[in-house]
Amino acid sequence: MTPDPSVPSTREPASLPARERILRAAERLFYLNGVRATGIDRIIAEAGVTKVTVYRHFPSKDDLIAVYLDRRHETWIAWFKEALAKARAAQPSAARNAHPFDPLLQAAREWFEQPGFRGCAFANAVAEVGATVPTVAGIAARHKTEVRDAIATLLPADETARDMAWAATLALDGAVANAQSGIGSAEASLKGLRDLLEALALRARARRGGRG
Repeated sequence: MTPDPSVPSTREPASLPARERILRAAERLFYLNGVRATGIDRIIAEAGVTKVTVYRHFPSKDDLIAVYLDRRHETWIAWFKEALAKARAAQPSAARNAHPFDPLLQAAREWFEQPGFRGCAFANAVAEVGATVPTVAGIAARHKTEVRDAIATLLPADETARDMAWAATLALDGAVANAQSGIGSAEASLKGLRDLLEALALRARARRGGRG
């Protein structure tokens, strides 16, 4: 992922603690430009700190990447759960059963329309440095598991829920990659995701009906 020339330098407020300034700069630059393309010197410049200060808080760039991903996971998963819960609460009861994945579609639309959308930070990081920074793959796996568990709350609590939620997670990942890459528009990615989720919902209903 090459640096985005449209992203201007942004100096973090000097009133913030140094560690927070470093993390804020890293979060913005790592997500927009990629963890490999973003050098420590750029982070230092935007955080307004010295190299000594950076390495006092984060002994290596790999440590900073891991903290960035952990923090992004906490922020993003909290948003995702809230977005799903709000959308589900607005659904009529009948729609919850017939179209359980609609809240996921609404959350995906909201995510894709966010300014500076660059896809999944965890998939991006694994693609860039997963082979050389083992902690990255572990954090990404935990993130995907929690995404699956959040999606499972949209489904009836039975033995099919985890499998269906995992399939929906994979469908979401595909739509995210498509929207990020520019192969198709965000709208086309959402349409494909909707079709896949509707097929999953039909399959889930058929499996439950077969047991009845």
